[in-house]
Amino acid sequence: MKGTKYGFEEIWESNEAISEVGLEKRLNQDGLRFKMNRTPEEAAEVGPLMGLPGFTVNLPLIGETYLGPPKVASIWEALGFTATSNNEARQQEKIKAVEKARTATKGVGGGAELRQKWLDKYGYPRLVGSGGIFYADQLSTDKEPMGGFNMGKSGVMSPVPDSVQSGTYGGKKGWGMKKAGPTVDGLKKADKI
Repeated sequence: MKGTKYGFEEIWESNEAISEVGLEKRLNQDGLRFKMNRTPEEAAEVGPLMGLPGFTVNLPLIGETYLGPPKVASIWEALGFTATSNNEARQQEKIKAVEKARTATKGVGGGAELRQKWLDKYGYPRLVGSGGIFYADQLSTDKEPMGGFNMGKSGVMSPVPDSVQSGTYGGKKGWGMKKAGPTVDGLKKADKI
């Protein structure tokens, strides 16, 4: 089918999702991690594990290949116990996505108006399964609380870092959101809960 509109090159040639390597390189351009691996810049900051040497060889069929310890902060990260996809770039993407959900004008039929009716009826805005939802997972490495579904509900399993604890019960997200006033999409508080 080469040369037709159904050929491999025509469909996939410029699409990064065709391979994990392509997808990783594309995500790394935005500073995002792929499969909890540090970006090349982050890896260069920490260097090879325990300062052990590594080297690059040119292997037949494979090409240039690095042989040596991984570029991680600790043995625990190398084993995956403390590895995380949550770096600064991902946290900024979550904040942007929450803002996009907050200002969505469509997605649940009537947008914010329908969410207001849902808020009046049930006590929280209908965001789940709509264009007005983004679940901002709360991770222990977050610099500021993310708020989950941004419905003012929270909980923790101890021990957690102070940023998570404070955000859960008294900050701008979690239960603290209820004290702050409007919901994630700016609707007024419900009269009945």
